[in-house]
Amino acid sequence: MGAIAVIGLHWGDEGKGRIVDLLVKDCDGVVRYNGGPNAGHTLVVDGEVFRLHLVPSGILHKDKINVIGNGVIIDPKVLLGEIDELKSRGFFNGRLYISDRAPLLFPYHKIIDELEETFRGHFNLGTTRRGVGPGYTDEVNRSGLRIIDLFSDSFEERLRNIWEIKVRMSPCLDSKIKIDEVVRDYRLYLDDLRPYITDTVDLLHSLLSDGKRILLEGAQGFLLDVDFGTYPYVSSSSSGIGGIFSGSGINPKQLERTFGVAKAYMTRVGAGPFPTELKDETGDYLREKGKEYGTTTGRPRRCGWLDCVATKYSCKVNGVDGIYITKLDVLDGLPEVKACIGYQYEGEKFYRFPASLEILENCQPIYEVFPGWKIEGNKLPPNAKSFVRFIEEFLDVKVLGVSIGPEREALIDLC
Repeated sequence: MGAIAVIGLHWGDEGKGRIVDLLVKDCDGVVRYNGGPNAGHTLVVDGEVFRLHLVPSGILHKDKINVIGNGVIIDPKVLLGEIDELKSRGFFNGRLYISDRAPLLFPYHKIIDELEETFRGHFNLGTTRRGVGPGYTDEVNRSGLRIIDLFSDSFEERLRNIWEIKVRMSPCLDSKIKIDEVVRDYRLYLDDLRPYITDTVDLLHSLLSDGKRILLEGAQGFLLDVDFGTYPYVSSSSSGIGGIFSGSGINPKQLERTFGVAKAYMTRVGAGPFPTELKDETGDYLREKGKEYGTTTGRPRRCGWLDCVATKYSCKVNGVDGIYITKLDVLDGLPEVKACIGYQYEGEKFYRFPASLEILENCQPIYEVFPGWKIEGNKLPPNAKSFVRFIEEFLDVKVLGVSIGPEREALIDLC
C-alpha cells in the first residue's frame, strides 16, 4: 500500500471533496497538505451539507484517520469552530491529527491582508482576506510561529517581539488589536487543540510502513499554485504535486497514483485572467444551476466554458494518472457546449498555457463546439459521451468517472 493524491486541475472549486469522499472508502486516512481557512470543501452526505475549511474530508467517515499536514496554515479559532460543529452534528470521529510543524495564523495577518488588498486598488488580487498570504509570508520570512511554539515557555515573548515589529512597520495595527488578548486566546486554543497535535511526519511514515493507504487531499486548484498558476493571481501555497511532499513530509517514492479533478466547465473566484469566461446569460445559467458561490466567502464565481489547454497543462505538470469530471449535469439543457482548444492573440495562435498575463487576459479562445444533451437517469446520452471522449483524447488522460449530481451515488464509473 502507499499514497494516492487528489489534485484540482482548475482554479479551485472543482469538486475535490466529492471525489475524496468517493475514494476514501478504500483508504485508511486523509491528509490535507496545503492552504488554510481560505479553502473550502462542500460535501453532501445523506442530504446534509458540510462545508469544511481545515478539517480533511475523511472526518465524515467514522473509521478514517485525518491529518492536517505541516503545509497547512492554521487559524485555531476557525479549526476549533469546525470541530465543534462536527461534534454537534455527530460527525466528528476524534481521529484528527494536527502537525506540530504547521504555521499559525494570527489576527494581525487578517488585518494586513485587508490593508494590502485595499491599497492595491484595481490591482487587488481578490483574496478571501483570511490572512493566509501574510501568514505564509511570515513563514518564508522566518518571522512566523508554528503549532509547536504554543508549547514553548518563550511563546509569549516571541509573539510580542513579532508584534512590536509589525506595529513599527504598520502603526495602524496597534489600534486594531490588543496583543494581551491574543496571547490569552492562543494559550486557551492550545488547551483545546493539545489532544490532536503530534509529529504527523512520523505518523504518516509509520502508517505507510504498516501497509496503510493514505489519500492526500489538495486545497484550491493547480491554476492557483504559487509557482505554476496565473501569478500573481494565485494562492500562497503549492497546490500541485510539489506541495504534497513539502506539505506532508511523505516522499515521492511513497506516492502511487495521482488523480485530477476537473469541472465540465470553468469557474474562478476573485480577480485574474479567465480566457473562456462568459459574461452573458450562459454564464449566469451556469452560475445559478451549478450553485457557483464560494464556500468560504459566498462570492459569486465567474463561469465559463471548459479550457482544455489549461486543463492539459495541469495534467502534464502533475503527472496525472486519471481524471474525474464533475458537474456534467450542469451543462444539461444548453443547445450547444464549447471547449477551448487554443488561444489567439495578436494574430498568433497558442496551443499551450502561457505564463504571460497579457496574453491570458486579452486572447480569444479557439473553441470546439458540441451539440447539447439531456441526462436522464444514470446514463450518459450519446452527445455527452462524445464530449467526455473528446476531453479524454485531448488531455491524453483516462476519464475515470463523471458526476451528474451532488449526491454520493450520482457518479458514473467509466473505469
